[in-house]
Amino acid sequence: MFFFTMFLSTIGTSKLHGQKELWHSSWWSAKIFLMIGLVLLPFLLPSEIIQIYGEIAHFGAGVFLLIQLISIISFITWLNECCLSEKYAERCHIHFMLLATGAYVVCILGIILMYVWYTPQATCLLNIFFITWTLVLLQLMTSVSLHPKVSAGFLTPGFMGLYIVFLCWSAIRSEPADNKCLRSSEGSRDWLTIISFIVALLAMVIATFSTGIDSKCFQFRKDEKQADDDLPYSFGFFHFVFATGTMYFAMLLIGWSSHHTMKKWTIDVGWTSTWVRIVNEWLAVCVYLWMLVAPIVWKSRQVAEEPEPNK
Repeated sequence: MFFFTMFLSTIGTSKLHGQKELWHSSWWSAKIFLMIGLVLLPFLLPSEIIQIYGEIAHFGAGVFLLIQLISIISFITWLNECCLSEKYAERCHIHFMLLATGAYVVCILGIILMYVWYTPQATCLLNIFFITWTLVLLQLMTSVSLHPKVSAGFLTPGFMGLYIVFLCWSAIRSEPADNKCLRSSEGSRDWLTIISFIVALLAMVIATFSTGIDSKCFQFRKDEKQADDDLPYSFGFFHFVFATGTMYFAMLLIGWSSHHTMKKWTIDVGWTSTWVRIVNEWLAVCVYLWMLVAPIVWKSRQVAEEPEPNK
């Protein structure tokens, strides 16, 4: 509620030193009191309203995942274009190859370790499918990226491979603890779970903040020059990302289901969490492939729509 209020009050801000910009970057005492009030307010609301918010938070969490996905792919594409540009091509050629090679080595190593850790039995068909399909998607992204009409190189599919391998690992780790296909030592389970919880919390905050200030990757026109008093990033978009990010983190804490009982210090555990991660992985590959193929499709359509010259 706090970040959605900030979103409504800062949306449309275009210049620095205005009233909305001052509200965004100052007035901390007022905002602290506002946040405390909005934190205490839900305890006074009927449970039906909280249940309705829970349903809305499912949608908001999905929006956050989509925004974060586009932001990550946009960063990977920008890094690849920077390395392939004339300014850095020769100077960064070795670094480019080392990064791409390292990414693929980590991807293959991660897939091998997932086979070793999460498929101890031949009956773990679901985990075998998840890991094998991730390997197939990695090969598909590489093949499309190296196609002569695309020529995107090895770096972007390598980094995307790291992302989908991480999502696959997160999905399998989100499976319930009573699953026989998960190997874990009971002695180290408590402290490992607490560390994972703290790391997940920090990663969530960092991801939300970095995505919130990356509003430029959602602009259709990026060649416009900025004036001195233009905003460095969209304040409204920043708070909107934080609003959906808090919905996403709420879903992690309850396992994407208000009827799901979570154990102490656990986060994002349950079959719903697993399938959310897997669908996010498949969606990431689809968006990445579309970003590679879309320019070729649009160019071919433009050529087809051009009128033929009169003979």
